[in-house]
Amino acid sequence: MPDTVRIETAKAETTTFREVMAEIIQRITEGPWGPGSLLPGEVELAEEFGVSRTTMNRALREVSELGFLDRKRKAGTRVRMAPIRQARFEMPLVRAEIEKTGAAYRYQLVSRDVILAPDWLRERMRLKARARVVHLLCLHFADGVAFQLEDRWINAQALPLATEQDFSAVGPNEWLVATVPFSEVEISFLAQAADAQMVAHLGHAPGDPVFCSERATWWQNAAVTLVTLAHRRGYRMTTRY
Repeated sequence: MPDTVRIETAKAETTTFREVMAEIIQRITEGPWGPGSLLPGEVELAEEFGVSRTTMNRALREVSELGFLDRKRKAGTRVRMAPIRQARFEMPLVRAEIEKTGAAYRYQLVSRDVILAPDWLRERMRLKARARVVHLLCLHFADGVAFQLEDRWINAQALPLATEQDFSAVGPNEWLVATVPFSEVEISFLAQAADAQMVAHLGHAPGDPVFCSERATWWQNAAVTLVTLAHRRGYRMTTRY
C-alpha cells in the first residue's frame, strides 16, 4: 500500500502589513515601547501578530523609514530616542494640482525643438559635447486661464524616446512620470523677473517678479530633464509632511 502523502495548506493572512505598522507605531507613541526600547525579535513578533516573517519585515522596514526605529543587524531593533522626520518626494503632476481645486485642466504645446544643448545647459546637466536635447515650451490652463508656463529640456541621449514624441496631446510632465523613474532630484525656488515669454503667455508686466521653480532629475547618474515652471500672479505653494 503506497505511503499516504499529507498536504497542508498554509492559512491565508488576514492582517495586512499596514495594520501591523499602525499597531507598532501605536505601541511606540502610546506605550509600552518607549524611546530606547529593544523590540522583540522579528520571528517572535510575526508569531504574535499572526503574520509571515516577510510581512513583519516589511512593516518594521516601513516604520523604520518613517524615522521611529533604528534597525541594526545582530543588534536588533530599537525605538529611536527622538523620531527622525523624513519627507518623501513624489513627482507632482500639474493636471492633478489643477483638478484638485475643481478647475478644468487644459494643456497646450507652444513649441518643440530637437537641438544641440547650449553651453549653459551642458554645464548645468553635465552633458557631453554635442549632446542633443528636446526643448519644449508648454502652457497649462485652469478654467481657461493660463496657470503655468513650462520650459523643459530633455536629454535625448538618456531618453531617446523623447525625440519621437510630439507632445501635442500629452505634456512632457505626464509622459516623463509614466516613462522613466528618477534616482536624484534637485529643486530650487526663486523669484524671477518676467521675461518676454512670461509676459506673452502669463500676462505679467515686463520685469514683474514671478514665482518660479526649477527642477532637475537624474536616473543612475544620467541627467534626464531640467524644467523651469513659471506661475501666474497670485500662485501659492503649500507643502505638508
